[in-house]
Amino acid sequence: MKDDVRSHPFRDSQQDVEAADRIPDTPQTRAPAYRLAFNDHDFMCREELRPVRLQLELLKPQLVMDERGVESTIVLFGGARIPEPAKKDTARTETMAALSVYYDEARRFARLMTERSMASYGRENVIVTGGGPGVMEAGNRGAHEAGGQSIGLNIVLPHEQAPNEYVTPDLCFNFHYFAIRKMHFLMRARAICVFPGGFGTMDEMFESLTLIQTGRMRSVPFLLFGRAFWEKVVNWQALAEAGTISPDDLKLFTYVETAEEAIAAIDGWPDPGC
Repeated sequence: MKDDVRSHPFRDSQQDVEAADRIPDTPQTRAPAYRLAFNDHDFMCREELRPVRLQLELLKPQLVMDERGVESTIVLFGGARIPEPAKKDTARTETMAALSVYYDEARRFARLMTERSMASYGRENVIVTGGGPGVMEAGNRGAHEAGGQSIGLNIVLPHEQAPNEYVTPDLCFNFHYFAIRKMHFLMRARAICVFPGGFGTMDEMFESLTLIQTGRMRSVPFLLFGRAFWEKVVNWQALAEAGTISPDDLKLFTYVETAEEAIAAIDGWPDPGC
């Protein structure tokens, strides 16, 4: 018996892709109808195939992370435009330059958490970011400096955006659907850390808070870096006073300023099961 015996007796799909490439060139074999459905790019991109593409986009990162042994993650959301302090003179505003301190905090936090993660063979509390520049780069950079792996969940945008150079290549994913990408941010989340950012960061923050508030997701440590920033851009107290959220909803998150404060908050977070 051969050593490469499969779990079933049938030919696998890759064998047939290779065999189809060797078929003689005729009018029949050149016709789009003859292409193997799963290997037909035009067919897979048809409007009617959207449900299949959604399923594939959910499944591919899931399988890869399972194979890499990733069991839980620490999520870092934050602005793509926030520069590292050494480059803060490139910031478009004085406020943006001042926010560069959070690049360093994200970097240090990711490094410290990754050092902890490596005690569990890099499977628990793996840093995950959006894979882009700014705070995302800082998170992947800190994990890289600690000698660990980190995840980048990139997305195709109208303007070109390559993944930052610190994402672990085998854990660097690209998405078409924002919704599926956000699911992958949260599916393994043990903590969510939100740094100053713009529309994208706030979208991710509010969706995560909504899932926890409504009980669609278990409560996890939810940290907002930079109290002054967040209290200026979101009047949380006004929401509670208006009754559009409950006063108890203000307990879903806490403010921190430094990496060390964040780690202490995660360690001291109340167990929802208690």
